[in-house]
Amino acid sequence: MLITRATDEAVAASAEMGLEEIIAAMGRYNESMMQAGVLVAGEGLADASQGAVVEFTGEEPVVSDGPYGETKELFNGFWILDVASQDDAVAWARRAPLGAGTKLEVRRVTGPEDFPQDNEWIQKEQGWREQLGTV
Repeated sequence: MLITRATDEAVAASAEMGLEEIIAAMGRYNESMMQAGVLVAGEGLADASQGAVVEFTGEEPVVSDGPYGETKELFNGFWILDVASQDDAVAWARRAPLGAGTKLEVRRVTGPEDFPQDNEWIQKEQGWREQLGTV
């Protein structure tokens, strides 16, 4: 999974680029991943001011409306890739059309094989994936 995070500098720079230019650059990037057969999913996220955080610090969860956190801590979007290795994911991350101040975190998404196969909940999850058609 490639997770985008931007600083205030990156947000300001993207505002200067213009929406059409950003959409075209992202479209070309997404298309290249689709043509390579590695793109599973990808979405941008709405501004943090439209979100909320549910924090589990006490007996009852506390809900905070956005904006929340520092800009550098906020995720802006993601891509899920199906690649053979972390090196391959990093290579795709390096091609992303992102400007100065943006970070792209590369993380492996765990799968059922990462957990004990005799666990009741892992077996149930496999059944749920089959029901949802995500296997």
